[in-house]
Formats: sequence, structure tokens, C-alpha cells
Amino acid sequence: MPDSLSLGADMAPAAAAERAGAAWAAVVSLALGVFGLVTAEFLPASLLTPIAADLAVSDGTAGQTVTATALVAAVAAPLVVLGTARIDRRFVVWGLSLLLLASNLMAAFATHVVMLLAARVLLGVALGGFWALAAALAMRLVPPRLLPRAMSIIFTGVSLATVCAAPVGAFLGDLWGWRAVFLAAGVIGAVALVIQVVTMPKLPPVAASGGGGMLGLFRRPGIRIGLVVVMFVISGHFAGFTYTRPFLEQVPRLSVEMMSLVLLAFGVGGFFGNLAGGLVAERSARMAVGLGALLLVGAAFALLGFGTSQAIAFAALAAWGFAFGMLPVGLQTWNTRAAGQDAEAAGALLVTAFQVAIATGAILGGLLVDGFGAMGAIAYCGLAVLAGAFLMLGLGRGREVRVAA
Repeated sequence: MPDSLSLGADMAPAAAAERAGAAWAAVVSLALGVFGLVTAEFLPASLLTPIAADLAVSDGTAGQTVTATALVAAVAAPLVVLGTARIDRRFVVWGLSLLLLASNLMAAFATHVVMLLAARVLLGVALGGFWALAAALAMRLVPPRLLPRAMSIIFTGVSLATVCAAPVGAFLGDLWGWRAVFLAAGVIGAVALVIQVVTMPKLPPVAASGGGGMLGLFRRPGIRIGLVVVMFVISGHFAGFTYTRPFLEQVPRLSVEMMSLVLLAFGVGGFFGNLAGGLVAERSARMAVGLGALLLVGAAFALLGFGTSQAIAFAALAAWGFAFGMLPVGLQTWNTRAAGQDAEAAGALLVTAFQVAIATGAILGGLLVDGFGAMGAIAYCGLAVLAGAFLMLGLGRGREVRVAA
């Protein structure tokens, strides 16, 4: 693969041209599904302390509910792509939404941490499969020229979940209990499923890359750089973010009400960071990732040095949210442009890398929290994300794939 390449309409698979019009209602249903998935994924971070107390486990053990989701999603992403290659994609989407609903219901009625972990396993399958197929589905629901708009709508589900999941989860968990919050997440999944059943058109299977095609992508320098950066940056983020609540309780000693406001600031920051990341990534995906990572590092070090101040903790978490909002857009853009026509296979690899990184971060964060307190997880976050920023800004220079006007 050359160091730089201009890609035009050939980036989208031939199947993208099969629709003369755009199925916007179906695209919105995908955004709602993403909202439900990401909301369910983020809930343990805001409910970690009450979950741990109710199930009589440590904060680090409760945090492994994030690990279980991530590990399963890492495996599920390529397996769903390969294993459902001959099935109408709308049926696959409906099945994944059913798993989301079942996961939330099982979590709400969990009486033991093992049952909660099983619920998160179901979520991992739904999460990995949905994200692996999202870009390919968008390519088939709208004409190629409207693909960026469709993807921005789908990513709106992520932004809204980032804004709502943590603060609303913490507030409602304190008001009604953590189980009621998972029931509410189940309602979101049910609504998403109904809308998907009504709006999704027939999407018969098309030829897709096999396992050999996925492995072949590793020969491309741009793909390798992106995956390594994901491992550093995303593991660092989740090592810190998963244990945000213990940090806010132990260091600045925030009340539940103030904690909800801080997590809301994180979510609002993520919403605007997503928009900013998209604007920067249109010109340079490398800079979107690099700048977002460096801003996250600054936020982590601010918490380490001055986290006892409630004002600084508030500002640092808002900046952290903005920084993280930039990262998925930049990494997805980098990966898709580097993959070209192999976008679906590359998407599965990216999801796998993301989930392995999340699991790694949650495991290391749990060990650090149990051994050194919440400050240990924040320290790892800053160092890991800093390494990822240097890799992208350094090795990524000259390897960036740009899209022709």
C-alpha cells in the first residue's frame, strides 16, 4: 500500500449503489440501536459503587463487568460478520437488538455477580456485531455521496449516550436503585427493536471478505498503526473512565448530586468533541486522533496533580469528555480510509481492537484501583494515551490516506 492515496467513490462497496434513494428512517433506527448499546455499555461506570455494595464484591471486581462485555465483543465482531454472511442483514440487526434487550433484563434481576457477568456477555455479542456491521449497513441504506451524513447520524447515538448514560445513570441509580436503571435501558432496547422492524428494508447478503481477507489487512501499514494506537489510547481511557466514580468519591469527595453534574459535563464535552473530531478528521484523521489524545492526557494529569479541587475535577472531566469524543471519529476515519473497499472486514478488526483495549484497560484499572486506589488508574490512563498520541503523530505522518474531493 503506498504511503498516501486518494480515494474517491471506490471506497464504498458496489452494494452501496443498489439503492436509488436513502432509507433515512432505517438509518435513524440504527442510531437508536447504537444509543441503546452504548448506554448499556457505559452504565457500570456510573453505578459501580452501588452494584459492588449490593452484590458484595469489590469495586475492582464489579468493574470486570466492563471487561466481560469488551472481551466478548472483541470475539463477536469478526464472528458475526463471517457467521451471518448468508443472512439478510435486517434479521441480523433484529437479533442483535434482542440480545441488547435480554442483557438489560438479566442485569436488572441479577442476584449474583456471575449472573451480571452473563448479562454483560450477551451485551458484548450485540455490541461487537452491531459495530462491525454499522458502516457496511449505512453504505447500503444510502447512496455513496450521502454516506458521511448517514454515519454522522449513527454517531449521534453515541454522542447522546455519552451525554446521558453516565449522569442520568448515576442520578436515577441514587433515586431508584441501579436495577431500575437497567430496566430503563431495556425499554430503550425494546423501542429500538420495534423501530428497526418497521423501517429496515430487505438487505440480502452480499459477497464479503473472509478470514483471509481480514488477516491480509495487517499487511497495510496504515491499518497496523491504527490498531496499535487503539490499544494504547482506548485501554488508557477505559482504565481511567471505568473507575471515575471511585476517584470522584475518594479524591475531590463529591456528593452524588455533584458527581452527576460532573458526569454530565463529561457527556456534553463528548458530544461537542464528536462534532469537532468530525470536522478535524475531514482534513486529517491523524490530527483528530493526535489532538484528542493529547487533550485527554492533559485532563488526566490535571486530575492527578490537582484532583482534590472540585472545580478542577469538573473542568478536567469536561475536557476529558471532549477529548474522548474526538477519538472514535478520528480512529474510524483513519481505519476506513486505510481499508478502502475492505471496509467491512476492517470494521470488524477495529471493533475487536477496541474491545480488547477496553478489556485490557478495565483489567489493569481494576488491579490498580484495588492496589493503589483510583489515582493508579488515572496515572495509567495518562501514560498509555500519551504513548498512543506519539505513535499516531509520529508513525502516522506520511501514511495518511486522504479522500479525493
